[in-house]
Amino acid sequence: MSKIYLEDIKIYAYHGVLPEENIIGTYYILNTELHTDLWKAAESDDLNDTISYADVNEIIHNEMKIKSKLLEHVAGRIISRIHEKFPQIDYAKIKITKTAPPMKGEMQGAGIELERSFKPAN
Repeated sequence: MSKIYLEDIKIYAYHGVLPEENIIGTYYILNTELHTDLWKAAESDDLNDTISYADVNEIIHNEMKIKSKLLEHVAGRIISRIHEKFPQIDYAKIKITKTAPPMKGEMQGAGIELERSFKPAN
């Protein structure tokens, strides 16, 4: 299986349970892994035979603009939208890290990882 990655996308957004998180916002780092067959594109050198990571990046940015309480909700929307646009994807994984969570102590971030297989069950 072939894979497409978008790594360390940095986006300023407004997600969180606390009201101030929806006002102040913070940076989020997103990593995405998509599984699909890329051999046709490897042979044709044609963008129409692959998944445009520019389009995937656009979906991610658009979904991050929609305020949500939970990162799980944001990740679920992103995966659903990507699969709607590119149904040939067999598997998607996204990790979203909030870089400045409102918690005690120093940390680089707190986040979630959500994954989904679109292969039919045997």
